[in-house]
Amino acid sequence: MSREEIVEALRSVEDPEAGMSIVDLGLIYAIEEDAKGVRVEMTLTSPSCPMGPMLVDEVVAAVRGVLPGTPDVRVDLVWDPPWTPERMSEAAQARFGWTQ
Repeated sequence: MSREEIVEALRSVEDPEAGMSIVDLGLIYAIEEDAKGVRVEMTLTSPSCPMGPMLVDEVVAAVRGVLPGTPDVRVDLVWDPPWTPERMSEAAQARFGWTQ
């Protein structure tokens, strides 16, 4: 399984407040695979985001969906660097009217 395939699986995880994929929102910082499993490093648009636990569960489910039998899927929430709208894809920025 390639990193790109995992990213595509994560596109199915939508932030319900933004109505958009967490990938397009720029919330995924890193994906690492090793013999133990997969680690996803991600952030939220705000540390107080009430959707955080739900999004983490959905990320785990999305990875397990494309990598059944993966012994460990870990999601680490990080706050550095802080999320900013500049991390969003061009399509996401355009949707919110943040393009020049």
